[in-house]
Amino acid sequence: MASKFTELGIDCADPRGLARFWCAVLDYEVHEEGDGIVTIGSPAVPDGRNRLGPVPPTLTFAQVPEGKTVKNRLHLDVNPTDREQAEEVRRLLDLGARLADVGQGDESWIVLADPEGNEFCVLASRRP
Repeated sequence: MASKFTELGIDCADPRGLARFWCAVLDYEVHEEGDGIVTIGSPAVPDGRNRLGPVPPTLTFAQVPEGKTVKNRLHLDVNPTDREQAEEVRRLLDLGARLADVGQGDESWIVLADPEGNEFCVLASRRP
């Protein structure tokens, strides 16, 4: 048996604020909240550990004292499920994202940054 990807930890200055942003992006909800840590996940799959097959991963935001200084070495890609890419980009910008240039050039995806500057991509094609 192999491991499953079930959680991604993200260091940040404001776990509650960043959790709110990503809940709105992914249609997630807060699963746990503690001192300086907030975990969010899909409301459809509250616990993926014992579930067979792939599971939507949770995101855990942990407060750290240092700020982000360089381009992410790991980033999220999101796919709009009920609208076109341009409409989704507008929605995410309205939520607090901003356009980011990481030297991507002319590609089919659009790079944005979340409110704390973490880059992520909005892909053009829809995938399950």
